[in-house]
Amino acid sequence: MKRSGITNLPLHSGKAPKWLFDRMVKLAGGITEAVIYEYGQDEFLQRISDPYWFQAFSCVLGFDWHSSGTTTTTCGALKMALKPEDCGLMVAGGKGKTSRKTPQEIQKAADVFSLSSAKIDKLIYASKMSAKVDNSCIQDGYQLYHHVFILNEKGNWAVVQQGMGDKYARRYHWIYENVNETEGFVEEPHTGICCDLINANVLDMTSKKSDESRKIGVDLVNDNPEHLKKYFKNFKKNESPQKTLSNFDELTMPRHHPVLDIDLTKRDMEVLRKAYEIQPENYEELVSLEGMGPKKIRALALISDLVYGSKPSWNDPVKYSFTHGGKDGFPYPVNRKVYDHSIRTLKDAIESAKLDKKDKLFAIKKLNEFL
Repeated sequence: MKRSGITNLPLHSGKAPKWLFDRMVKLAGGITEAVIYEYGQDEFLQRISDPYWFQAFSCVLGFDWHSSGTTTTTCGALKMALKPEDCGLMVAGGKGKTSRKTPQEIQKAADVFSLSSAKIDKLIYASKMSAKVDNSCIQDGYQLYHHVFILNEKGNWAVVQQGMGDKYARRYHWIYENVNETEGFVEEPHTGICCDLINANVLDMTSKKSDESRKIGVDLVNDNPEHLKKYFKNFKKNESPQKTLSNFDELTMPRHHPVLDIDLTKRDMEVLRKAYEIQPENYEELVSLEGMGPKKIRALALISDLVYGSKPSWNDPVKYSFTHGGKDGFPYPVNRKVYDHSIRTLKDAIESAKLDKKDKLFAIKKLNEFL
């Protein structure tokens, strides 16, 4: 059964001290090299796309289990430690402005791994879509600020990205195997779970329950979005959308009242008109279009519900509290085979890594504390 979900972590300020980060780079490189040697590059991508294993990995490197810095600093250490020409893995992207350089860094893989231009284009598309889906199709109140794209010499990939919320950071994991040829990026594409917090009223257009809503959204655009204007409110510049009786000398009800509490601007409508001219074949193609952001996606979802009765999913895509299940059988029994495999890959990697005895003992101690 496909498991999809996210990781919530409390935000912590500050940064890792240089002495710790230098050790993290050394440990990250040694452990990754051992995993690749013992299990192969694809297994490392599988492990890094598992939030639980990623969390254990970051703790082994030196972080507390619940720190939001596990994502940014662990990925930063991996990026510094891994040399593509040596291990066959490349880490592109990072935090803030660095994340925007991901396409250019993926381009470099063409020379290092001798990948075709067509393959590179697909990898750049995968990077773009994974970020856009988590920012626009899953409207959970978290804005992405960290995006890391990890690829190997065969062109297989994994994504680890994180969004900023009010009190927590939320991490999203992807693996290439979960993305099929037909709308793979927009139907439950995430891997793993490690989250105790569930938010209310999260629009999840990636849910299988939103399938009909996705189809209707494409039809609405392809049928000319001009006729959608009647459903939305439009306010003049600097005019407050909220009014009271004191705003009026004489109360006169308008001849037409907007049904949906969404203000689509002229620019928004222009984006929908351009989409209409392109005539997207499916929802993934619609989402991939420039300018097709959260507001337009939400508007189409609401209209599909209002007019056609096709309700999208409003459930947070968190399904389980722990990736491997709980000891009390909740939310589901522990899968011992998967659990043991996760522990074994990490512990074997530490023991066989080319590390100083002190660093190796430190890593094993941190792993034992986590377990």
